[in-house]
This record gives sequence, structure tokens and C-alpha cells, in this order.
Amino acid sequence: MRPFYRPMRPRRRDEPHRAATPLELFFDLCFVVAVAQAATSLHHLLTEGHLAHAVTGYVMVFFAIWWSWMNFTWFASAYDTDDDVYRITTLVQILGALILAAGVPRAFADNDFTVITYGYVVMRLAAVVHWSRAAVGDPAHRAAARRYVIGVTVVQLGWLLRLLLPVEWGLASFVLLGLADLLVPAVAERPGMTPWHPTHITERYGLFTLIVLGEAVAAVSLAIQDGLDAGEHDLWLLAVAGAVIVFALWWLYFDRRNEAPDRLPYSLVWGYGHYLVFAAIAGVGAGLSVSVDHERHLAHISGRVAGYAVAVPVAVFLLTVWVLHVRRQQHGAVVVAFPAVALLALLAPLGPAPVYAVAALLVALVVLTILFRGRDVGPSAAVADSA
Repeated sequence: MRPFYRPMRPRRRDEPHRAATPLELFFDLCFVVAVAQAATSLHHLLTEGHLAHAVTGYVMVFFAIWWSWMNFTWFASAYDTDDDVYRITTLVQILGALILAAGVPRAFADNDFTVITYGYVVMRLAAVVHWSRAAVGDPAHRAAARRYVIGVTVVQLGWLLRLLLPVEWGLASFVLLGLADLLVPAVAERPGMTPWHPTHITERYGLFTLIVLGEAVAAVSLAIQDGLDAGEHDLWLLAVAGAVIVFALWWLYFDRRNEAPDRLPYSLVWGYGHYLVFAAIAGVGAGLSVSVDHERHLAHISGRVAGYAVAVPVAVFLLTVWVLHVRRQQHGAVVVAFPAVALLALLAPLGPAPVYAVAALLVALVVLTILFRGRDVGPSAAVADSA
């Protein structure tokens, strides 16, 4: 039976059949609330024409969501004991995520990050409890665990002190503290990498990708539903184009095996780079909702701006997947096609039907990946397949 407490020993990196646990899945699902709040707020601000405020707020809010999720994910991959203390500490982190989600609308509307900061600090200080247990239970990685404890605690004090700063210092202080947060794993892991499981991490990232894809589908569905309820029945083609875009993003991400690299510099790039993947997918959902509002004449923006609300996150997604996955595993036509389609997507809003054009470009890219599958496999992928 599961004990109340057991020493926090490291998990094996080569542990067979390692899969996401019910607690990890519950953790992910609770983050859906925060992701949905961020995407909805982005949609409303873009529709109202507050472009700079919308993008800045979204980047900041999504950083808090993603960074809290990512740190728990990598820790759980290395040290999940599944005892009662671990479960309770993780539930405290989930409570912090719900507090953060509650503060998202205020952050977008009034640039007030107080509630978000409280929720974020609750999540991160609960992570300090996890790392303190790891420092006691894993002598081999004690130096790394202690660095996490010290680094995370100091940065959280910085986030709380940031609330006392003048409003005009908000963006600069956010960038500074965000960089400090990002540096903690890079410094902490240098004495010796904690024993996270590459296949388990890959699965966890794939599951969160599915969550944000689901949020994109839900956002479009709700926007279409509002239009139909208002008696506007000419939105079906736009709904199909939006669905095709989301389907294509799913296909392009999961078309190949994307296992996390096991060397520190590359694993950091891979792990951190997924911030752009997750944020871009959720941004696509918000952008498609903006396009629906523009079609219904509810948006206070031009058709070109509405088109860029879809084209920009699609381009960011394609370029990030290209850097993190495609270039590592393939060469030839597919490698060239990803940035080329990203560029063409950015040109699509200059035409009359940007959403349909982006959908057509993504379908063409999916077809190309099917036609050239196995023909342009790079050295790293060939070695992995042979292994």
C-alpha cells in the first residue's frame, strides 16, 4: 500500500514502461483553467484592438503558467515517490495554479499581477518542499537539489518584492526575474543532472501539447456557437478552416518521434523552447476566435490584423518545431519546407482570405511530410531508429 511518507529516492532513467501517473494527469487538467483564461483574455484584447497590451500580457501570463508546469514535470520525472506527502504537496501546487488562473483577467484588464504572483509563489514554494526532500533522500544529487532550493526561494522573494515597485518598472522587473527563474535549472544541474526519464518527459510534453490543442478547438467551437446562436449561419467554412489548422498543427507535432535530448545544454533548449510551442498553439485558438468575431463584424480591427492573429502564432509554431524537432531528425525538402511555409503564412494576411490560405499552406506541408517520410531522415534519427 502507498505509505504516508517514504524517503525521496531518484527514479531510474532507464525505467521500463514509465508513463504519466493519475496525479500528473490531474495536474495537467487543472492547468487547463489557466491556459483557457489566458487565451480568452488574449482573444478579447485583440478583438478590441489593444494589440501591444494583448501580446505583452499574454507572454507574461503564459510564462507563469508554463514555467510552473514545466518545473513540476521535470521534478516528477526524477523523484515521484507517490507517497501521501508528495501528493499533498503537489495538490498545493495545483491550488497555486487555480489562484494564478483567477488572477489572469485582472492582469490583462488592469495590468495587476498581484493575484497571479501569489498563485505563482505558492506553486514554486511547494516545489521547494519537493526539492528539500530530494536533497535529504538523494545524496548523489544533493548539490543540485540544494541549488534548486536556494535559487527558487530567492527568486520567489524577488517576485513578491516586485509587487512593491512602481507600475512603470513592471515589464523590466518581469524580464529580469523571468531570466533569473530560467537560470536556476541551468546552474543547479551543472554538478550532475537529476535523473529525469527522457521517454517520460517526452510523453508529458506531448500530453500538454494535446491540452493546448484541445483549448484551441474549444475556443473556436465557442466562437462559432455564439455566431450560430445569433442567427449567423455563414460561419461553417471558417469553422472547417479553423479545424483544419488545428488538425495540421497536431499532425506536424506528432508526425515524428520527438524524444527529449539527454545532454544538459540541448535538454534546456528543448524544454525551454516548448514555451513557444504551447503559447503559439493556444494563441492560434485565440486568433481563430478573433477571425470569427471579425466575420461577425464584432471586432474593432481590420481583416489584415485579424489574419495576423492566426498567421503569427502559426509561424511561431512552425519555426519552433523546425528548430527543436525537424532539423535534428531530417534533412532535405521537409527541413526547407517548414520555414518556407512559416514565411508564406506571414504573407497570407496580405491576401483576401488569410485563414483559408493558412489552412491550405498547412495541408500542403502535411502532405509534403507524408510524401518525404523516411527519405530525408537525418543522422540523429537514423541512429535512434537503429537503437
